[in-house]
Amino acid sequence: MKDIVQQYLATWNATGEDRAALLRAHWSPGVTYTDPMAETTGHDGIAALVDGVRAQFPGHVFTQVGEADAHHRQTRFRWGLGPQGAEPPVIGFDVLVLDESGRIQDVRGFLDRVPA
Repeated sequence: MKDIVQQYLATWNATGEDRAALLRAHWSPGVTYTDPMAETTGHDGIAALVDGVRAQFPGHVFTQVGEADAHHRQTRFRWGLGPQGAEPPVIGFDVLVLDESGRIQDVRGFLDRVPA
């Protein structure tokens, strides 16, 4: 289940057909996503959210911070958003809940550090 974190972060870093393929393979069609700044559903909603974040932070990448922790069908982990190879200015904490087939069904996001 911890591998799903890498697929999740890859989705946030991908564009175009690469992102669409990741969504189809690893995200449930009815996925829900909620964090302090956004709430959306479905592959189209996730794609629009990712586009918005990428426009706000051009050239930044999502990386895993620390180890993931998983049990049953849920995984929690910290992530960073920043320039490749640099200390990320944005740090968050997400919980992924998977459906019966192992795809992301629900995301609950928290923001730990956001620049002003």
